[in-house]
Amino acid sequence: MTQQIPSTEPELAGVRNFRDVGGLPTVDGRRVRHGVLFRSGHLAHATEDDAAFLSSLGLHTIFDFRNAADQKLEGLDVELPGVRNVNLPLSDPADGVEFWKMVRDGELDELREILSDGKGSNRMITAYRKIIKERTAEHSQVLRSLSEDSVPALMHCAAGKDRAGLSIAVTLLAVGVEREAIVADYLESNAKHRRYKVRRSGDDAATAYSPEVMELLSPLFDARVEYLTAAFETIEETWGGVDPYLERGLGITPEIREGLRTRLLD
Repeated sequence: MTQQIPSTEPELAGVRNFRDVGGLPTVDGRRVRHGVLFRSGHLAHATEDDAAFLSSLGLHTIFDFRNAADQKLEGLDVELPGVRNVNLPLSDPADGVEFWKMVRDGELDELREILSDGKGSNRMITAYRKIIKERTAEHSQVLRSLSEDSVPALMHCAAGKDRAGLSIAVTLLAVGVEREAIVADYLESNAKHRRYKVRRSGDDAATAYSPEVMELLSPLFDARVEYLTAAFETIEETWGGVDPYLERGLGITPEIREGLRTRLLD
């Protein structure tokens, strides 16, 4: 029987992929504290009840990793009283407004051209590697903020899978969470009730994509082990390991890491 945390695992109506990261084990026998680090998809469609629940968490900071195009498409997050909102756009794994317009329009020939024969998964792997290598300033800012005063914190992007998933993974690496536990948490985004819903342009809600289009799009909406593995490999290849990545890549000192452990771990 899986552990249930009723107060932090609700059935939210307008927010996908929400969960508390608490309970994950570290290599030295500690665990991530419940109620201090959350992850989700965007909050733009949160209902009043959703907002009331989120407000009950006592959040200090919400990190929104969406870019301006995401925010224009989905809307800004609902405002929660007393919560600081920090927007740190990260590279979009699907690259740009025109691509997503193609996805929402279900343009089959174009989608075949760019996503078939493994090109979709390769696109995602490339994007994960790029975020790790190029978004060091943003990930440094997140870790520094968490070590100082930003918890409880919620991290999200659009689906809560890729950009938020990597930011959560970096945070968990910094406090020594077991690699297998980081991967297992990442894969939770594959649960049916957590997955991002794509709205088709100009169609009513009853209109579905064809099976072929859904198959072509699956690499974009899956959480796959090889994606996160590519991020971990990039850390090893570029910096030689997690410790030098944090120290040289992100500028995270031992003191900052200890502050993170103090705030995030039991």
